[in-house]
Amino acid sequence: MAIISVQSPTAELQALDAAHHMHPFTHGSELAQKGARVITRADGVWLNDSDGNRILDAMAGLWCVNIGYGRRELAQAAARQMEELPYYNTFFQTTHVPAIALSKKLSDLAPEGFNQVFFAGSGSEANDTNLRLVRTYWAAKGQPERNIVISRWNAYHGSSVGSGSLGGMKGMHMQGGLPIPDIHHIDQPNWWAEGDDMTPEEFGLERARQLEAKIEELGPDRVAAFIAEPIQGAGGVIVPPDSYWPEVQRIVDKYGILLIADEVICGFGRTGNWFGSQTVNIRPHVMTIAKGLSSGYQPIGGSLVCDEVAEVVAGVEFNHGYTYSGHPVACAVALENLRILDEEGIVTRVREETGPYLKEKFESLTDHPLVGEAKIVGMMGSIALTPDKDSRAAFASDPGTVGFICRERCFSNNLIMRHVGDRMIISPPLVIDREEIDILIDRAWQSLDETHVRLKDEGLMKAKAAA
Repeated sequence: MAIISVQSPTAELQALDAAHHMHPFTHGSELAQKGARVITRADGVWLNDSDGNRILDAMAGLWCVNIGYGRRELAQAAARQMEELPYYNTFFQTTHVPAIALSKKLSDLAPEGFNQVFFAGSGSEANDTNLRLVRTYWAAKGQPERNIVISRWNAYHGSSVGSGSLGGMKGMHMQGGLPIPDIHHIDQPNWWAEGDDMTPEEFGLERARQLEAKIEELGPDRVAAFIAEPIQGAGGVIVPPDSYWPEVQRIVDKYGILLIADEVICGFGRTGNWFGSQTVNIRPHVMTIAKGLSSGYQPIGGSLVCDEVAEVVAGVEFNHGYTYSGHPVACAVALENLRILDEEGIVTRVREETGPYLKEKFESLTDHPLVGEAKIVGMMGSIALTPDKDSRAAFASDPGTVGFICRERCFSNNLIMRHVGDRMIISPPLVIDREEIDILIDRAWQSLDETHVRLKDEGLMKAKAAA
């Protein structure tokens, strides 16, 4: 049998990948024809591929490599734990030291009143947990009819049946019979694309008050919870107007429903605080965590649960869990990752130094003729591409056509930026320094220039006709 290694020719690796590997969120036949990009090594904010390119990863993998690539301390923590206790479960009144230590560390970092965590293997699993958790909570309080969860269109909460239903990605709902019953959605607070003639403040209030209208429509005695990302991530880094979250908080308080903050992307320093809930000043009852919890070095997620909810659920047997809930190696790696984030002051540096510098540089992209707005919070940002800044017009081409062109130009310039429709998004490792931020912006600008030239050459600089 031939040995497959990072020294194997790219074409050979691509052929084997196409023959045997089903990729997430990918049109398989198209990828097989094109060939996957093969990443071989990484260090800090930089990736290397099998063709020898050195690429600035402005997405931190999938929003997750917060401390950057190549931290030996995490590999050493995993090795030590594998030698001592490579696996044991946390079912049947059993525990182990890594799960205990990580639970305690998370309670120390979380806002006051969060002293319990239920571990999972990913954010998708954790949001499935949350769905059962909030329904179990209300049933234990003698209100089993409160089983409806309200979410938002274009939200992302995972891709399992439960978490995919909680999310509001209509393309996902077209496959697999989603959403499941008793999940309802309201509109997202995307002022740039959907604000019409309203001011951002007016629009934020209008979108928040859709929650109140939906609660009244469904019946306050039927609604269990509202779930939302503090800053929408995969939906395009949608930063809500300042008026939005205070009004949402007022509404959940008024009706006594639970608030689930999906912190999978926003958590662990991404917004300049340990949790995005702190950045937008909300008081959730449950916080979904994953990604930055281990900086992607091990698969781990969880639900941080406030004392009120935890105490009620503790009164019943919660018939829920996963084989890898609180996996000892994942917990040990996550604990070391949190130590580095904390002791090296990475979160503080994002808030006080590199975050403000990135914001200044990133917002300067609005000087480019293709860029209508640049929104950024901490180390997550997006730019809206438009043929007409003044009218906030969409392109006449199919949504995502221009974004895909720009993404490909970024790849050609050794910069990883994603596109969501015709928005370009970034989420770099939190350890990115000023020099690397300058490189990121220079490559983004070059990619925008090249995109602009192509759009003009192909007649794509046309605005969509008004409805």
